[in-house]
This record gives sequence, structure tokens and C-alpha cells, in this order.
Amino acid sequence: MKFKKNFLMLLLTLLIIPINVFAYSDKLILGGQNIGIEVKTKGILVIGLYEINGQLVAKESGIQKGDYITKVNNNSINSISDFTNQINKDDDKTEIDIEYIRKGKSYQGSLNIVNDNGEYKTGLYVKDTITGIGTLTYIDPNTKSFGALGHEVADKNTNEILKVNDGSIYYSYITGITKSINGTPGEKDANYNSEIKYGIINENTTKGIFGEYIGNINSDNLYEVADNDEIKIGKANIFTVIDGENVESFEIEIEKINLNDKTKNIVFKITDEKLLSKTGGIVQGMSGSPIVQNDKIIGAVTHVIVNDCTKGYGIFITNMLEEAEN
Repeated sequence: MKFKKNFLMLLLTLLIIPINVFAYSDKLILGGQNIGIEVKTKGILVIGLYEINGQLVAKESGIQKGDYITKVNNNSINSISDFTNQINKDDDKTEIDIEYIRKGKSYQGSLNIVNDNGEYKTGLYVKDTITGIGTLTYIDPNTKSFGALGHEVADKNTNEILKVNDGSIYYSYITGITKSINGTPGEKDANYNSEIKYGIINENTTKGIFGEYIGNINSDNLYEVADNDEIKIGKANIFTVIDGENVESFEIEIEKINLNDKTKNIVFKITDEKLLSKTGGIVQGMSGSPIVQNDKIIGAVTHVIVNDCTKGYGIFITNMLEEAEN
């Protein structure tokens, strides 16, 4: 009888232990391509306030930089065009009712508006779209999903991660490089073609942007996914574009591995003379460049260390893949 009780307790214990089972593929199509990125916000993002006739008329509403306006007069707002249409809908008004989101919580209020020479103004600087460039990290050949950047898309005015309504990634090519110097990271200069869409963005998180890849997929360029304990101090390679659309491999040296951080898992130094000569180190636009060691994909470039632009951080590829499934 005692044996049966112990067996039952063991069984119950096994049943309540959470088991994380992830469905991502053990082989991925390696990225490295430069991509154009366009993200549309959920609601319109307030990025600042301005004076009208010497007064900050929007200040009385309590609305702040970083808030998302989602409704005007109980009508949903998805773009600046929606916002202006609602403001101009009726004449002879001095305020509108608004709903807005701040740090995940919804609020209601009113916003004063001013008729300035026949044009209604709110005293708010707003935006509904963010564009930029980055690097594609991987495509999962089985799920047709993609991951890129290795970090979030954030608005430079608010430094807040963008709440995404929808977005896309596009074909892009490098036209030049502004070199990094210590203290001042450089950047890739690039154009993108919005008529050649590669994918649809579904998520914007601290570990990257993720979504559905709709471009042509070549499954010949498959790399095994490395477990975190396989990653070693020493030589590795990053794959990125520094000219046109040609993905190239460049040598790096992994100097430190951090198993405990959520995003800054790999500290590395660029050792490739060609890359250093062309870029001066890590430049903006390299975010998402896949890192390969011993023919396995281990992570992606995420950040430059500003006071030494030859060094940077990378995120484990497993952290990106797990995030994509959450």
C-alpha cells in the first residue's frame, strides 16, 4: 500500500512539471540578406507636443509622448489619415474625445483642438509608420516563418518598443557604408523596393521581428541549429551584406558567452580585415546578421559596443526561435 501511494505521488509530480516543447526546425535557411523594414503602429504614436499660438494646448489632455491614440469620438484610429478625417469631420468644435494606450493600459480623455486659419490642429506630433533597414537572420523551411534583427524595432523619439499593427520586409540593397569610429557607430546606406515584398511582420519583440516569409525559398542553404552548450570561445563567422546585395562571410572571434542574459548572449570581436577596412567595425544595419560556428547557426548580431566599434553583442539563435513560438 505504501508503494502505491509513493507511485501515485510520483505520477502527480511528473504531471505538474512544466515541459517546454518547441516545434522549430533543427535546420534553418541561413539569412544575411539586407532587408527594408516597414512597421505600422497599432493606433497612432504620439512622439511630441508643439505650441499653437504660444500654448501647449495638448498638455491639458494629459496625453504624453509614447502614448498610442486608438479612438477619436469612439471611432477606431489606425492611421494619421483616420485621425485627421475624424478631426475635420465636424465644424465649430473645440475638443474631441480620445482613447489612448500608455504602457499597456487604456485611458479615456478629451483633447483640445484649435482652428488655425481654417485648419484644425491638435498640438501633437504623431506618426503611424516606421521604416528602416536591417538583416534577415533565418527562414524556417518547414513553417515558412522568418526572424530578423535580433532586437526590437523602437521609435527613436520615445525609445519605446513599437506596438505593431502590421508590417512588411522588402528587397533591399546597399549603396554605401558610413564607417564606424569609436564613440560613433556608422551605418549601412541602403535603398529598398516596397514592390518586392519578402515577408509579413507579425511580431515585434526584444528578441527580433518575426513573421511569415512569402518570397522565394531556396532550401539548399541549410544550417543546423546549435544548442547553446555547443557554442565555444573562439573563431566564428557572421554573414552580412556590405555592397549591393551580395551576402558575404566575415571572420569574428567570440570572446565571451553569457547563458543567463535574455539577449546579450555572445560578446565578439570582428577580426576580418576586409570588413574592418570597409566598415570600421560593426555598423547600424548589421543587426540580425547570422553568426555561424562549426557549420551551425548559433546566433545573430544585435548591438555594437560604442566605445570599441570592432566589438559587439549577439543573441543565441535558440532564444530567437523560442521567442517566435511564444
